Amino acid sequence: MRGSGAVPSDRVICGDCVAEMTRLPRGCAQVVFADPPYNLQLHDDLMRPNNTRVDGVHEAWDRFASFADYDRFTEEWLTAARHALADDGTLWVIGTYHNIFRVGTILQDLGFWILNDVVWRKTNPMPNFRGTRFTNAHETLIWCSKGPDAHYRFNYEAMKQLNDDLQMRSDWLLPICAGGERLRVNGEKAHPTQKPEALLYRVIMSSSQPGDLVLDPFFGSGTTGAVAKKLGRRYLGIERDAGYVSIARDRLDAIMELPLADTVTIGSAPKPPRVPFGAVLERGLLRPGQTLTDLRRRYEARVYADGTVVAEPHRGSIHKVGAAVQGLPACNGWVFWHYEDDGGLQPIDALRETIRAEIAAA
Repeated sequence: MRGSGAVPSDRVICGDCVAEMTRLPRGCAQVVFADPPYNLQLHDDLMRPNNTRVDGVHEAWDRFASFADYDRFTEEWLTAARHALADDGTLWVIGTYHNIFRVGTILQDLGFWILNDVVWRKTNPMPNFRGTRFTNAHETLIWCSKGPDAHYRFNYEAMKQLNDDLQMRSDWLLPICAGGERLRVNGEKAHPTQKPEALLYRVIMSSSQPGDLVLDPFFGSGTTGAVAKKLGRRYLGIERDAGYVSIARDRLDAIMELPLADTVTIGSAPKPPRVPFGAVLERGLLRPGQTLTDLRRRYEARVYADGTVVAEPHRGSIHKVGAAVQGLPACNGWVFWHYEDDGGLQPIDALRETIRAEIAAA
């Protein structure tokens, strides 16, 4: 159930995410995307072979005294996020091996239902400079609903179209944020863990529709809001660092919203009702004993009262016999076989469409 109170949107709140999410109306957000501190547990500077320092994450917000402290923090913000998330909404959380397994356990303990774990495989990861481990070339996103029986949105057709009409898989090959997309202040990275817009594009496109509210409790430099605005969604960011808030607001103010018509996603098309070939006979659109042929009149098949067709020595369905006479492993008999009428040869598929129209009218 969506919350009925006043919901702030298209704004960035400077404050603690737990306190701010708890104040929100229950169920106000259709999507929560969270990029929490990873608790990287870095103790020393990481150096390149040429003895230069790697510009990693050294900020205080990524430091926790113990795993127990990190777990308490995780449970608190996830509980607040669950309050803000609509019953038919979904939550995404991203992390690395440092934290994602702990987060996943707490998600399940709180009643969330994991739908997918998505691997973001980086095309240009930071190398392992010390040569002591495999290069960390991926991060993991957990996508979940509020429970095993919760209804949720998944824009399957839209994701399929993004992927050249192939099902979108759970391994996403995308570059890290670099080049002109990387925000800088006085030549330095504005935020050490800025995510690429391409990653958020898939997250938001897959699980929301125009006008939905996308909530990010660790807003950082504002990537979630930037993509939400470009896709016609409302956004709400929560960030406790005033410097990041200022950067994010400037970034968002510079983005032009698209016309609503350009942001509409493709829904899953309803499947037409299944029509067996026998229904064509039952309705008298064809009769037993009638002859079918292919468009070039190379093959003929005789229709029998039980819905089978025979093209000696083959007998069976329109599909099976159509494949057999051509020596093929499969055939769409509705398209292959034709019948004769006053206008010449017509595909029997036209008769199937006639029956479907009757069903729709009924």
